[in-house]
Amino acid sequence: MSGILTALTSDHRRAVRIAESAQATEGVITLARFHEWFAERRKGDLARVERVPLDALDRWGTDPATGDIRHDSGRFFTVTGLAAEVAGAAVPAWTQPILLQPEIGILGILVKEIDGVLHFLMQAKNEPGNPGGVEISPTVQATRSNYTRVHQGSPVPYLDFFRDTRRHHVVADVLQSEQGAWFFQKRNRNIIVETTDEVEPLEGFVWLTLGQLHHLLAGDTVVNMDARTVLSCLPFSGVGLSSSYPSPSRPLGDQEFRQSVLRSCSEEFAGLHDIGDILSWITGTRSGHEVGARRVPLREAELWHRDEEAIRHESGLFFRVIGVDIESGHREVARWSQPLVEPIGVGVNAFVVKRVDGVLHALVHAGVQPGYLDVLELGPTVRCTPDNYAWLPEAARPPFLDEVLAAPPERIRFSSVLSEEGGRFYSARNRYLIVEADADYAPDPGPDYRWLTLHQLVGLLRHSHYVNVEARSLVACLHSLASRPA
Repeated sequence: MSGILTALTSDHRRAVRIAESAQATEGVITLARFHEWFAERRKGDLARVERVPLDALDRWGTDPATGDIRHDSGRFFTVTGLAAEVAGAAVPAWTQPILLQPEIGILGILVKEIDGVLHFLMQAKNEPGNPGGVEISPTVQATRSNYTRVHQGSPVPYLDFFRDTRRHHVVADVLQSEQGAWFFQKRNRNIIVETTDEVEPLEGFVWLTLGQLHHLLAGDTVVNMDARTVLSCLPFSGVGLSSSYPSPSRPLGDQEFRQSVLRSCSEEFAGLHDIGDILSWITGTRSGHEVGARRVPLREAELWHRDEEAIRHESGLFFRVIGVDIESGHREVARWSQPLVEPIGVGVNAFVVKRVDGVLHALVHAGVQPGYLDVLELGPTVRCTPDNYAWLPEAARPPFLDEVLAAPPERIRFSSVLSEEGGRFYSARNRYLIVEADADYAPDPGPDYRWLTLHQLVGLLRHSHYVNVEARSLVACLHSLASRPA
């Protein structure tokens, strides 16, 4: 019994320390000084990204038999084809290009208590596909090919904290998926490690509190996808967490919403469904979907055509595969070439939320994507690029999309245009939205939807393949509403 109580006390203390950091909007650096530093990084860390023909990519070649595009080392990733079948879907079968990257990368954030407050070591990093250049990324953001130095570049700073954790405390460590529409069974290790070592931030790195990161999430294209997915894996839940926050002097409506977020993080507040029912629902939904996804030669991707500049769909929608040549003075390698996926249009990823007995619930969708390792994962209420539905059948239009797009300003609790992974995607942007519905909002969402609390989502995030990458970004955004005005 004493061991169980010790574990509960340890979990509670950890959650409280995270909550205390979320309340801290000033740390070893002020937000004002951070913005000056970040502007300097964006001004000084410039990369030249030039579109080039696919056939001109240095060290990349096209297989004459399959049409697949791969690196001459056999590492990094391959652009190949995928044939997907989803029984009963509005579009039951299709083929497409997809990225094959079987190696597991490391997305790691180093944490240290400084002056009694947890700080997170973040990096200002420029990826070739970032729409704004430099964005805030994890301490370490590296594929296995990069950190094993296949490119013969310089070592990845701080890597040893995540490869050998024996002297440090592991806060979170879990394999999580990437975009199932563009990657085939891609996973990365999302890891947060706390150290007591003295760690001096190198050039381009900065210590920030969680509260400061929450403020930065509200800015367009500031905090990158990899940082968001790792932050979502923080164990930001526990018994009594809502009582760990002081009551701020805010307008009553805003304060009540914030309290509903905190109750949603606090495990003593029950949700509409208990965790056993949620796990059974996920398993049953996975079992009920007939999904086939198999790799095919890129040449066999029907309706996709390759010209000198790109691989594109005949409709002009969805995405293109392009080639780029990059020069950067702040990366492990100064110059390289690679393919990138360029989405067409700005997407929408949204949670519809509502308060149930004062506890915020998010409407999650058990969505199938062909690149998932295990059929489906829980995603946002809405995840789509609206422009694509000009070509797709009307039945394919996502439920709740029109309600999200028509939401009045007073119902929008969070809105920011955030980029996706700039190492593989070119100017991939989505508007992330949290839209609050009335407490009595009770449509029949269908069997693939459920209302979950934040602590239930955090519990699922301790395991692999339950919560998809878009929903993980929204979980981080929801957590930010516990420490800053909506």
